[in-house]
Amino acid sequence: MRTRSNTVTANAVATLALVAILGLLGGCKMLAPSHIPEMEFFVLDDDITAPAALAAGTLILTVNPPRAAAGFDSPRIVYVRHQHQLEYFVHSAWVDSPADMLAPLLVRAIARGGAFRASLSPGSTARSDLQMEVEIVRLQQEFDGLPSRVRLTLRVGLVASADRQVLATREFESVVASRSEDARGGVAAANLAARQLLAEIGSWSGTLAQQWRNRPGQRQSKP
Repeated sequence: MRTRSNTVTANAVATLALVAILGLLGGCKMLAPSHIPEMEFFVLDDDITAPAALAAGTLILTVNPPRAAAGFDSPRIVYVRHQHQLEYFVHSAWVDSPADMLAPLLVRAIARGGAFRASLSPGSTARSDLQMEVEIVRLQQEFDGLPSRVRLTLRVGLVASADRQVLATREFESVVASRSEDARGGVAAANLAARQLLAEIGSWSGTLAQQWRNRPGQRQSKP
């Protein structure tokens, strides 16, 4: 009789333990998120609807591969809530690093401007008169006020290909308010900021190239 009682007690304890485990599992399931957000990937693009100007220049420009400052050299989308502290969106990213996406945009923007006979992509082996060096100093969505805003800063230099003489360097910056307080709103603002700076850089480089071309003794690439 004593053995039977012990068996019944053991079975009861096991049953209670099983009920407790099932209860914990059920609680964990209720606490677990019902939906895990999928990754969203975004691009920097240009205004392909903008009319292209006729090529009036005689110089050829090569856009060298853009660089990016530390923290901005990956596909991660940067945002800032506190000064000197970079953070990254978890479920949103660029399809490529901003520097790599920027190169073809610069080439097309300069070509559309018409100030050069041709603008060449990074890695081109064709001879050019001038080379453009570009660095992304910052590309970040700032949440220290409402609405948040995107700040894009580019440092650009124009260099003579023949002797590596630096014609000029300049820092360009655009700050655009975001339409929503998330990565999607920041990406839209970043694209607008990039288009503004592309137009400014195209105009600046064209004017600078014209001044350099008119200097005595300058040789130009033959057609």
